[in-house]
Amino acid sequence: MGNTATTIEQQIEKLSERGLIFENDNEIEKAKETLLDVGYYRLGFYWYYFQNPKTHKFNENIKLNDVVKLYYFDFDLKMLLLRYIYRIEVHFRTQLIYLASNHYSENSTWYIDPKIVDSRIFKEFNNIYYILKTKNNTLIKHHNKHSGNYAPAWKVFEFLTFGQCFKFYSNLKNQELKKIISSSYGIRDVKLLNNYFSSLISIRNICSHNGILFDYNQSYGIKRIPNLRYRIKTNNTKTRLNLSHLPKGIYFLEQATENIVLTNKIIKL
Repeated sequence: MGNTATTIEQQIEKLSERGLIFENDNEIEKAKETLLDVGYYRLGFYWYYFQNPKTHKFNENIKLNDVVKLYYFDFDLKMLLLRYIYRIEVHFRTQLIYLASNHYSENSTWYIDPKIVDSRIFKEFNNIYYILKTKNNTLIKHHNKHSGNYAPAWKVFEFLTFGQCFKFYSNLKNQELKKIISSSYGIRDVKLLNNYFSSLISIRNICSHNGILFDYNQSYGIKRIPNLRYRIKTNNTKTRLNLSHLPKGIYFLEQATENIVLTNKIIKL
């Protein structure tokens, strides 16, 4: 649609010219409702799969409802995975806080100690912490009551993102401690855990920031899951969601919660 704003009527006209079928006035009225609800631009990410990529003409017999079904499938998949990835996130955060804080039991702010954590992440973190201690009620109350520049890890990490928590884990200097934490998931190879969690975090970010998930390709290779029960054979070096990320998510959920219902929900969806 270029760089000029268009009306709903103009949008429907453009879609019709490209071959999208509107059989009657009811379908046109429904299309107006949908475009005002979801938006022309957002739906465009999904009707791309029903078009010739060069001409942007729709394939034969395509209706807007076909596009909407794909949009809501992707939406439901993201909401489903986001719920379970959140469980992995909480579990991982708990392992990191508990195991690292008890390992360094005399240093409640171990996460800012350059002897414990690679100092290259401190500059970015200090910007994050400044926002937290000036905007977050828990940390504001802490600093009003206690001296010191930083709050204990168990207070701070509850307000960090999955990616931020994982960055601290990745930058721990004590390799044995990292292995102890990764063993919570039946994995002793720290590099393997880095690979899996990096992919899960990227999926989490797509779910949270309205990206397209069902057709997502990871930008790097995914290593094999250590348990044969979760492996899916594929010749692709960059495997799609249904061939790589879902089995990995299921694997971590079972390690973290010992209660797996995600598989059946995905199959139903």
